[in-house]
Amino acid sequence: MQVREEVAKGNMLPLMEAFYTIQGEGTFTGHPAYFIRLGGCDVGCVWCDVKDSWEGEKWPVKPIEEIVAEAERFPGRLVVITGGEPLMYNLGPITSLLKDRGFTINIETSGAHPFSGSFDWVCFSPKKFKAPHPSIYEKADELKVIVFHKSDIGFAEKHAAQVQSHCTLLLQPEWSKAREVSSLIVDYVKDHPNWKISLQTHKFMDIP
Repeated sequence: MQVREEVAKGNMLPLMEAFYTIQGEGTFTGHPAYFIRLGGCDVGCVWCDVKDSWEGEKWPVKPIEEIVAEAERFPGRLVVITGGEPLMYNLGPITSLLKDRGFTINIETSGAHPFSGSFDWVCFSPKKFKAPHPSIYEKADELKVIVFHKSDIGFAEKHAAQVQSHCTLLLQPEWSKAREVSSLIVDYVKDHPNWKISLQTHKFMDIP
C-alpha cells in the first residue's frame, strides 16, 4: 500500500527502461538524450512498437531519486520522459528534481490524461484510440501526428486547430506503412507549408 501511495504522489514511478541514445524523431532529432520510459498505457495503439509498456504492474517501481541519479551518469543533459503514457502519473516531483540537477526536460505524450510536471518541450502525439485531455492543447510545443491511413491527415488538422499558434506541426509516417503514406504526406506538406515532416531517423540508422 505504501508503494502505491508513493506512486500516486509521484515519488516513485514504474520504470520500463531508461537509456542514453540519440533522439530519432520530431523537433529534437539528432540530439543526444536520456530516455525515461515509464510503464503503463491505457491508449492501446494497434501499431505501437513498445506494447510491452502497456502493463504498468509488470515493471519495477523505483524512487525518482534513483531514476535521476542514473541519468546523471551520462554527459547529455536532455531527458525525454515517455512511455507507455507518462501522464498516467504525477510528473511534478521527477521534473522538479531533474530541473534541480540541471536537465532540460521533454515529454512525449498522447495527452490522454491531465497534464502534470514542468517541461521545456511538450511533444503532443494524439491517438484515435483515446481522446486527449483538454489540458494538453495549451501546453503543446509540438503536435506530432502518426500517419497510418489517409484519414489521419484530417485527424491531424482537427487537433492543429486547437493547439497554440507557436506549436510546431509534424506529420510522421507510421514505420510499417511508410511506403504507402509517404507520398501522401509529402504532397500534403507541399500544399500546406504550416506542416513539416518528421521521420524516425533512429530506425533508418539502426540506433537503439
